[in-house]
Amino acid sequence: MKLLVTGGAGFIGTNFVRRWCRLHPDDELVVLDKLTYAGCRENLDGLPIRFVEGDICDAPTALAAMDGCAQVVHFAAESHVDRSLYGGAEFLNTSVFGTWTLLEAARQVGVERFLMISTDEVYGPVPSGHSLESDELKPSSPYAASKVAADRLAFSYFVTHKLPVLITRSSNNYGPYQYPEKQLPFFTTQALDGQPLPIYGDGGACRDWLHVDDNCAGIETVLRAGVPGEVYNIGADNQRSILDNARLILDELGQSESLLSFLANESIRPGHDVRYSVASSKLHALGWRPTVDVEFGLRATVRWYAEHRPWWEMMRARSKEFFARHYGARIAAKG
Repeated sequence: MKLLVTGGAGFIGTNFVRRWCRLHPDDELVVLDKLTYAGCRENLDGLPIRFVEGDICDAPTALAAMDGCAQVVHFAAESHVDRSLYGGAEFLNTSVFGTWTLLEAARQVGVERFLMISTDEVYGPVPSGHSLESDELKPSSPYAASKVAADRLAFSYFVTHKLPVLITRSSNNYGPYQYPEKQLPFFTTQALDGQPLPIYGDGGACRDWLHVDDNCAGIETVLRAGVPGEVYNIGADNQRSILDNARLILDELGQSESLLSFLANESIRPGHDVRYSVASSKLHALGWRPTVDVEFGLRATVRWYAEHRPWWEMMRARSKEFFARHYGARIAAKG
């Protein structure tokens, strides 16, 4: 089988491609990635893939990359909430216009399956209980709103054009190769450099933490057995707060909790949702279950960053201006 993966040099895309190559060595993989600041071609070195550096918003590029592909897994997106607060133009361009471009190409090629990677953030805050796939979508940030638009645009192609679209909405992923602006790698790299870990408010905001390998297994399950037109949540039911993770990181690295830096209320980002959680019973019915113990997985991830300093220093160097703008002198990154 020939498979196109967009955004395959990013965090989840990298892990998906590496896993697929390991488990399905006879398949042909095409990776299409623009290699923006969070994409790293070196993540895929040595893998038997065809790599296309290009923009999903460019119709000829998208069509050429998709030629002959039976399935498409669409990861490509601008994905950092904090960045979207400074203006959402690139988020809308990539998630909405880029997704439309890919859907049009998929319609022309006649793909067998088009899997749209969405997010639990489309539901907005969930003070208690779990979001169901049928719940109203109430995004709180420009990033989340751009994903709602892409999510529903993909669904519209199933309704209008009968394109075999499937959609996954996963909870917070963690694991190796995550760009160091996200919470877990950011806190880890800060601690490795002896720098403060900035905590919004009292650190009580919670997320459901899902190891990227479990998410990739869930995506494959949906590709194999999901029903076109359906949405599938992917969650592990591992509720942990920002403060829980910060303390685990410091413990794993043997660092003092004096590095915890609680930010004043006025420093909390606008629209900061307190809790997300999704119900995954639809995916459970297809036979998927998470397998990575959350504390084991988190500690292993912290060790991965400790052992891969050259990688994350290279990646973090791309965002010095963003870190300075967003956090200022409070946590000025070294290097």
